[in-house]
Amino acid sequence: MRAVALESVPSTPAVTDVDTPGPQAGELLVKVAAASLNGIDIATAAGYTQAFMEHRFPLVLGQDFAGTVEALGEGVDGFAVGDAVFGIVLKPFLGAGSLAQYVTVPAGHGVARIPAGLAVGDAGALGVAGVTALVSLDAVALAEGQTVLISGAGGGVGALAVQLAAARGARVIATARPGTQTDFVTGLTDADVHVVDFTADLEGQVRAIAPQGVDAVLHLAGDGAQLAALLRPGGQLASATGLAQDDVKGHDVTVHTIMAAPGATTLTSLAEQVASGVLRVPVTATYPLEQATQAFTAFSAGTPGKIAVACS
Repeated sequence: MRAVALESVPSTPAVTDVDTPGPQAGELLVKVAAASLNGIDIATAAGYTQAFMEHRFPLVLGQDFAGTVEALGEGVDGFAVGDAVFGIVLKPFLGAGSLAQYVTVPAGHGVARIPAGLAVGDAGALGVAGVTALVSLDAVALAEGQTVLISGAGGGVGALAVQLAAARGARVIATARPGTQTDFVTGLTDADVHVVDFTADLEGQVRAIAPQGVDAVLHLAGDGAQLAALLRPGGQLASATGLAQDDVKGHDVTVHTIMAAPGATTLTSLAEQVASGVLRVPVTATYPLEQATQAFTAFSAGTPGKIAVACS
């Protein structure tokens, strides 16, 4: 099959031929229709993940997927050949990813059916970003009327978090670069979103909107300690970039280090919100699999939203 793979790290991803996988016991073989890029794909190619996870070469990149069940491994219940499914590749090693024509995934975790009304291209870009956004908001227990600062709102996670936070009735302050990125963020929802320029006086801009500090911070980019200082006493910060409680000593705040757990219930909830029109998957560019290296270039250049790959 054709796939986006690495022969070593660090190296540049290339579209190449690799062996088509077969489903092991408890796995589904999915014919991939759509996938998308995430920060871990860039980090893996750069060699940053090798110290944390086993790498198996040729290493096929990709975590998000959407497609059709092609075959069932031994002992799989609840799915049938032909089912339209989406989710996140969850394996204890990197190398059997979804930026390919086929992928195998555990049937018991990280996969759900695609509901009517959810386009396969959107489903293939929803998993990682959607789950991370939702788990982050739940971690800080964001409630109606509270003020949340979302740092990195122009990315895939941030763009979904802005929408989910606004839907909860929260007041949203979002960081973005002036120009195209700011226009993208303000167009995500009909609710009022205060966009602040993270390249300027971030503290001054945020304090002008929330003089006593914000109730919650979603740390998706930027200096976590600087963001923690913008919380009110007792505020909550969720970090998807590894910030820990020890990193904010001296601040009366609680830090939640996010490790998103994509169960079928969470995936289905997100999918149904998209299908009903409550949530929009912010795909801003789609590349065919054979041009996936261009997708990586666009991601590294800071293209806002989600960058999708059509695999079939």
